[in-house]
Amino acid sequence: MGAQPSCPLSKKQQQQLRGQVDGLLRTFLPCYRRQLATAVLRHISQELGPQEPAACQLSHTKKLPRVREHQGPLTLLQGQPPQWRPIFCVLRGDGHLEWFSHKENYESGGCPLGSAALTGYTLLTSQREYLCLLDDLCPSSSGDLAQEEPLRVLEEPVSFALFLVHPFRAHLCFCAGSRGAQRAWRLGLQGAIRLRATVLQRSRAPAACAFLDAVQLYRRRRGYAGGDDAALGSDAEVLSAELMRELLPALRAQTLRGLRGVGRARARACAEFLDAVHAAVLSWASSRLRAFQPEKDALLAALERMVRADLEQILQQRALGARRIEAEIQDTLETCLCQKVDPQLPQLTLVLVSLVEATLQAVRTLLIRGMDRLCHYLRKNPSGTQLRREVYEFGEIPWDPELMQVCYREAERNHNHLTQLAKPFGFLGMRSLVFGAQDFAQQLMAAAVTTFLQLADQCLTSALDCSQAAEQLEKVRGLVLKKFTSDSETTRWRFTRDWLLGIFWPFVWGHLGMRCNLETPEADGDILAVGCQVLTTEGVYRDVIQGLLLQRIDRELEKVLGAGDRARAPADCSVAQWDQEGADEEAEAQI
Repeated sequence: MGAQPSCPLSKKQQQQLRGQVDGLLRTFLPCYRRQLATAVLRHISQELGPQEPAACQLSHTKKLPRVREHQGPLTLLQGQPPQWRPIFCVLRGDGHLEWFSHKENYESGGCPLGSAALTGYTLLTSQREYLCLLDDLCPSSSGDLAQEEPLRVLEEPVSFALFLVHPFRAHLCFCAGSRGAQRAWRLGLQGAIRLRATVLQRSRAPAACAFLDAVQLYRRRRGYAGGDDAALGSDAEVLSAELMRELLPALRAQTLRGLRGVGRARARACAEFLDAVHAAVLSWASSRLRAFQPEKDALLAALERMVRADLEQILQQRALGARRIEAEIQDTLETCLCQKVDPQLPQLTLVLVSLVEATLQAVRTLLIRGMDRLCHYLRKNPSGTQLRREVYEFGEIPWDPELMQVCYREAERNHNHLTQLAKPFGFLGMRSLVFGAQDFAQQLMAAAVTTFLQLADQCLTSALDCSQAAEQLEKVRGLVLKKFTSDSETTRWRFTRDWLLGIFWPFVWGHLGMRCNLETPEADGDILAVGCQVLTTEGVYRDVIQGLLLQRIDRELEKVLGAGDRARAPADCSVAQWDQEGADEEAEAQI
């Protein structure tokens, strides 16, 4: 759009990219295998350990997380030279955006003109902000802008804009027909971006947890010490983005040399070229991960058999190693915690708790409003199409971006303050944090709505008259609110604790790593559990440091929230819990 690369992707470039994808996976997969072993041990030790009372009171919905499908006419900047052309857009429930030449083409099952999975995109609704972004990508002298004949179309005032931008994918520039249409699309697109970004974070499967840990380890080995947003998306998307970030400076410099045009035209053309590179990298990464899948399945099965058979011995070995390591690093770690963490922990805790509580209160208010509305219609018209419609709409609340917007907005309210507080620790994962808060708002609302409808279905029968049915529904309302309160307290503790650990842990590890030489090639090969990489020196170092850091965090949370929330929280998946279990088992063995 405005300029074209002289050669999009030559055969030599394709071979180089394929080799770079293979090189990344040769380095990454050993990290992943080690983390799979750790994740399986963590999962089984929690499963077979002392069981807490059921933490979740609400019934979880069986529906997969999704966004509400949305469709309608838009205009898209496309073509050579670029022009605004009318199209028909469809936002799918899985976060894919498709566009067609006409509505009739979509309804007849025709192929879309284009599509995009919205992973990693940022949505802008300001034309000025978008043009500034283009100028930052390819700075121009003041005389250059006058030469940009092909992109004058972008400089003309645009109403109700929707700019989807990505660090290494082609930009998508849309316009809606009205402010209301722009808002509806904005809410839908933001939900799709979040849905696609948090697919790994929502999973509690050992393989997903292992992958996230492996990405963090891989990046730490390459000098990225702080928490960040690097693990947003599916496994193939995360690895593709990792490689693209590494290649981006050289690719951009190389591409710009081969482009005609200047300034904004070059910036958009460069984005289109990077999009082609990213598509190739993503395809190869996906193919390699699919090829690894049988090995991963076999490894997970073998790990589970081995860990279940030798769990007691493994935990005893781990407890011995943990005590030795803790004695080695305790003084250095305590100094770091006292000087660096303790001064900031109270304020960060308060701000995170405030974010969570405001979000939970917004969810509760919306839930009460929905339940009251249903009770009102039941009294007014216990049978009829309107009541059935109300029941359906109540069930759709978690997936309604307009209704849920107030909850999502609360999750963003302390964004800037949190960013400043976390900055000294090198934490750059604020987008992940906000997405996580918005996800738990949606999941908690979905669980509450599911519970209400299930209980209402059980107690409402045709034998009840209108007044009796309304009384039963009021009882259900009260019971759901009690369950909601219990789950809210659990969520509040867990979310705050997890993100405090996410902010402080990479910083503390980096601080100790420089002083204790924690990350060495020898540590990778130092296997503490015979026959399998379930326990490594590096892994036990990590668990010990996290365990001691969590003690600090838990004490602060008890000051702010009280011990009751902690008692309701689900059993801890961290290895800090294993330490005590392993130590207890060893002590019993010595008696």
